[in-house]
Amino acid sequence: MNLNQPAELYEILYVSTIAPDASASVMAEIVGKARLHNRWLEITGLLIFDGMRFCEQMEGRQADVMAQLARIETDERHFNLQVVHQGPLAGRRFSRFSMGYTTLDDNDALGLLEILRGQDAVDAFLGLLSSLDLDA
Repeated sequence: MNLNQPAELYEILYVSTIAPDASASVMAEIVGKARLHNRWLEITGLLIFDGMRFCEQMEGRQADVMAQLARIETDERHFNLQVVHQGPLAGRRFSRFSMGYTTLDDNDALGLLEILRGQDAVDAFLGLLSSLDLDA
């Protein structure tokens, strides 16, 4: 992955809810496949799971990030996907991994993030980072 290559960066931040028939054990499969796919597309980001909700920030070339979002939207392991922020990004936030993954015990944090939009959503997401144990 050549993350030093100059390219206009774009980011998407979304929140979704795990499908009632999906088990939390699907996370290993999701993360494993996404890490390979993201590395190939030079997408980096972070996925947070609180046992009920997913929150993912993806960053990369706009066309690649939008295509990845389109694939995610068709994934039946979750529903109620809401993009809470999207737009240009000055520099990668998560360049050290193709998809960081962590869990969160506080169900209220992603519930709150789910109702925010734009910069408020980004600020709430970034506010979570200091309390997370990131698995690169």
